[in-house]
Amino acid sequence: MSGVGAATTARGYPARQDRLPVDLAAVNAAWLQGVLRHRYPGIEIATMDVVEIIPGHTTKVRVLVSGPDPAVLPAALCLKSNWSGSPLSGEANVNEARFYKDLCEGLHLPAPHCFYADWDDDAQGKQGLLVLADMAHWGGRFGTSAEPITIDQAMQGVAALATLHASTWNDPRLDAAGWLKRAMAPDHAGDDYWAMMADHYEKVNRLPDRVAMFPAWFADNPQKLRDAWLQLCAHDMADPTPLCLVHGDAHLGNSYGLADGGRLFLDWQIVRKGHGWRDYSYFAAGSIAVADRRAGERDLLRHYLSVMAQHGIAIDFDTAWREYRRWIIWGLVSWQSNINPKEATLPSLERFCVAATDLEIHKLYDV
Repeated sequence: MSGVGAATTARGYPARQDRLPVDLAAVNAAWLQGVLRHRYPGIEIATMDVVEIIPGHTTKVRVLVSGPDPAVLPAALCLKSNWSGSPLSGEANVNEARFYKDLCEGLHLPAPHCFYADWDDDAQGKQGLLVLADMAHWGGRFGTSAEPITIDQAMQGVAALATLHASTWNDPRLDAAGWLKRAMAPDHAGDDYWAMMADHYEKVNRLPDRVAMFPAWFADNPQKLRDAWLQLCAHDMADPTPLCLVHGDAHLGNSYGLADGGRLFLDWQIVRKGHGWRDYSYFAAGSIAVADRRAGERDLLRHYLSVMAQHGIAIDFDTAWREYRRWIIWGLVSWQSNINPKEATLPSLERFCVAATDLEIHKLYDV
């Protein structure tokens, strides 16, 4: 774990005296030079030109800088922090900064390169900062959940997830990172969207366009999805197999397709220690068209298992197939929680609803 400041401020770089800005107006070349010098002593940022501001729960600011040695820091960067004006994203923002600084360094994970990660985490508030490579110049494509990818592209995606899971399998660093939450654990509500958004679920579980696509057992009684979710949590917490690092929200919209066919995963804000099926099932069932999934999902799973095996992690197909089916519940619950416009939600939700019926997941639950 990175250190704690002189008082009670937990910071990625304890020597930093000033708090990270919560107002984008304070972000300029002099400020950027000041924070970067905590990792790169003597670095100079002569100018910083804003190329694009991408608002959201966390703000991304694409910039061009001059001054630093390109071998140390490229000219095209993406600054990411909670400059939204709302404190609600603070914890997730800090989580992602901790991931990059505490866990990502020294591991070959399918994540963008981070040049600097820092945070404030105390009673005054939570704020994280990332300085990432600007991927807009890489010649690849940012994933969009509404637009499925091909089986071949999905093969690259599940291979990236297998590398993530296998390279952190039973890694003592996961427990050493005291901030890293256990996925599906009952002692924190971070994964229990239903508990956090009960009124939202009450509404969307009754929308006619959604009910029409729900599997029959869910359409007849929406509470059964909640029951299945709680059973999934209990099953996962009782699973004695080793834990690994899981992205936590590995849908297509949180990924980037590289020009060479590989895939990186973005937005590590709900990164967890848990079992890899959460990532695998969410990505595999949610990223490809229904017909492609039906034709290729067994081969897709075999490919994931083969990459795991290359790292020395052997999992038999029948066990993996059962867990893939079981974790479709995560996709149903997650996409029902989505507050984005229905055009962004319904295509993915439908893929999980059809998969739930095709794979007869109700047979794995008491519903």
